[in-house]
Amino acid sequence: MQPYGIQAMLKEGHKHLSGLDEAVVKNIDACKQLSAITRTSLGPNGMNKMVINHLDKLFVTNDASTIVNELEVQHPAAKILVLAAKAQQEEIGDGANLTISFAGELLQNAEELIRMGLHPSEIISGYSKAINKTIEILGELVEPGSETMDVRDKEQVVSRMRAAIASKQFGQEERLCSLVADACYHVCPKNPANFNVDNVRVAKLLGGGLHDSTVLQGMVLKGDTLGSIKRMEKAKVAVFAGGVDTSATDTKGTVLIHSAEQLENYAKSEEAKVEELIKSVADSGAKVIVSGAAVGEMALHFCERYKLMVLKISSKFELRRFCRTTGSVAILKLSQPNPADLGYIDLVSVMEIGGVRVIVVQNEEGGSSVSTVVLRASTDSILDDLERAVDDGVNTYKAMCKDSRIVPGAAATEIELARRVKEFSFKETGLDQYAIAKFAESFEMIPRTLAENAGLNAMEIISSLYAEHANGNAKVGIDLVEGVCKDASVINVWDLYITKFFALKYAADAACTVLRVDQIIMAKPAGGPRREQPAGMDED
Repeated sequence: MQPYGIQAMLKEGHKHLSGLDEAVVKNIDACKQLSAITRTSLGPNGMNKMVINHLDKLFVTNDASTIVNELEVQHPAAKILVLAAKAQQEEIGDGANLTISFAGELLQNAEELIRMGLHPSEIISGYSKAINKTIEILGELVEPGSETMDVRDKEQVVSRMRAAIASKQFGQEERLCSLVADACYHVCPKNPANFNVDNVRVAKLLGGGLHDSTVLQGMVLKGDTLGSIKRMEKAKVAVFAGGVDTSATDTKGTVLIHSAEQLENYAKSEEAKVEELIKSVADSGAKVIVSGAAVGEMALHFCERYKLMVLKISSKFELRRFCRTTGSVAILKLSQPNPADLGYIDLVSVMEIGGVRVIVVQNEEGGSSVSTVVLRASTDSILDDLERAVDDGVNTYKAMCKDSRIVPGAAATEIELARRVKEFSFKETGLDQYAIAKFAESFEMIPRTLAENAGLNAMEIISSLYAEHANGNAKVGIDLVEGVCKDASVINVWDLYITKFFALKYAADAACTVLRVDQIIMAKPAGGPRREQPAGMDED
């Protein structure tokens, strides 16, 4: 029988969902499921998730961007939220959880409006008006005087960074903020807008605890030096990207040898060539040789003879950072370096930290452009989580170099936005006033979640916050330690304006994108039928 309608048009095996119930509500449901996962990880008391990815790697974290990246979300609508979170993570480096959770809340409220009989286009129109109003109000909530900030003033940096780091490592934020702030302003260029996140490295070493963590100006490389020289001070460095080996003297032709003497001379000439090359490096004043590839045994023997320290860095990215740290230029093959290509190093030494041998490259005087946070903890998963917290801190520093304005944290900003956007909805006359009111209501999700994650009574907290804000105290938020409402400036919890601005904007955009979809048409997936595993292959 000949199919008709859309069946006749599309290839066999496609799926077609249309209409409010099938497409819109199903999409909203998928997004709600995703935001339900991340929501319990919001804020300092957020719970950790244990995610095991397709390679059997274990992640124990409350960092939303890591969670959604490793979950490999399949549903197309939920993917839109994941993309919004990724955009937030790349733009600011913090606030991915706020983006997903807030977008999920907006969609949940949109579903209630659809059930009441509103059309999605009216909801989108209301949400668009509401987000414009929100951004206008957010600008009014900025703390006066916060736009002029010295990025080298540790106290100001730490106050802006605390909220981002506390949301990952609550209770350890003071120590971590201090480490990150030190690492950042060592490598901050004259124009802070050019701050490069890549210049702050993290070295994770098992053993010890956070109190053993330090910041070094320079690099920490895992591994040992080749050869017997383990320490060198105030030395010049030559970097060879192509390795230090005899391959340069290999011949591809055929050599006819008549006597033992000629054979001996042939071997000696190769040796002499290597010695000549290594001697030329030593004569140029270099005391340390860094190789980007293999180091030959004969070359190593002559390096020892000429008292040269030899390091091997296989990763080209690390090699590039090493050149940045020491100010050297990588030379392609073993040859006599120009004095201009040599770098300088204050101290390079081999240390043992927690049973692991590391090479510490320090450059205090030369003004190193790379600094390293050496993190210590008892397990790999704690180290990974600490690294994510440091990463958030460094990204926050970069964001404050662009825009240092701050708004009150601890959900004070959200309640104020909820109150003022609600007032704005009363002035609207069309059907979109209901959507604006629901948008305002969505902000309550943040204080409610913060309170629930801390084990407090959410309804009491929200009502007392509203009462305080109605009296004009726009800075009152939740003090999660004591479980009461307090002024954010007293408990010193501030959020960066730029983080909030992008998170709310991306969340509203993602929610509107999902609501605009009224049909889902999925083509038949490529490839033949799935192959079953052969019998006897399953692992018990």
